[in-house]
Amino acid sequence: MKAVLDACVLFPTVLREILQGAAEAGLYQPVFSDRILREWVLATAKLGPVAPVIAEGEAAALRAAFPRAVIRERTDIEARLVLPDPNDLHVLATAIAAGADAIITFNAQDFPGHVLAAEGITRRDPDGFLWELQSRDPEAMARVIEVVRTKTEAISGQPQALKSLLKRARLFRLGKALGGLDQNP
Repeated sequence: MKAVLDACVLFPTVLREILQGAAEAGLYQPVFSDRILREWVLATAKLGPVAPVIAEGEAAALRAAFPRAVIRERTDIEARLVLPDPNDLHVLATAIAAGADAIITFNAQDFPGHVLAAEGITRRDPDGFLWELQSRDPEAMARVIEVVRTKTEAISGQPQALKSLLKRARLFRLGKALGGLDQNP
C-alpha cells in the first residue's frame, strides 16, 4: 500500500516516527513531496526558532531514508482538481502522481471522500491506519512502537507509559490495541 503523509501527520514527532518505523518495517510505502515537507518544517516554527532547523534536518533524513517516496510537484494535476481548501490540492496531486492508495491526514474536511474516490484514493486518519497495520502485523508494529518509546525515554530521561505516549500523539485505537504491551507506570 502506498500512502501520502500529509504535513499534519509529520508532527508530532512520536506520530512521525511511528509512521516512519512502520514504513521501514515494510508495512506500507510512504509518499510525500518537498512541499509537504516544507509545510511540516514551517509548522514547527510555533515551537521556537530552533524547531524549524531541527525539523529541516529530520526532513532531510526522511528524504534520505525513502528516496523513492519523494514525488515532484505536479501543477498540471493540481489545475484539474477541486478541494474545499485550495492549499491542499498539492497533497491530492502528489497522491495521484504516485498512484497512492491513501492520504494519511487529520484533515478529513479538507479531503472529501467522494473527491478522493473519483481518483481511486481513500482518506485515512493516522490512528485508524496504524491500527490496521498493527492488526495485520502485530509483532512488527510492537517492535516499531517499542523503538519509538525507547527513543522518547532516552530523550526525556523518564519512563514513558505507552498509553499516554500514544494518547499525546492522538493514537487512541492503537494505544488500546497495544495496551497489553505497556510495561511502564
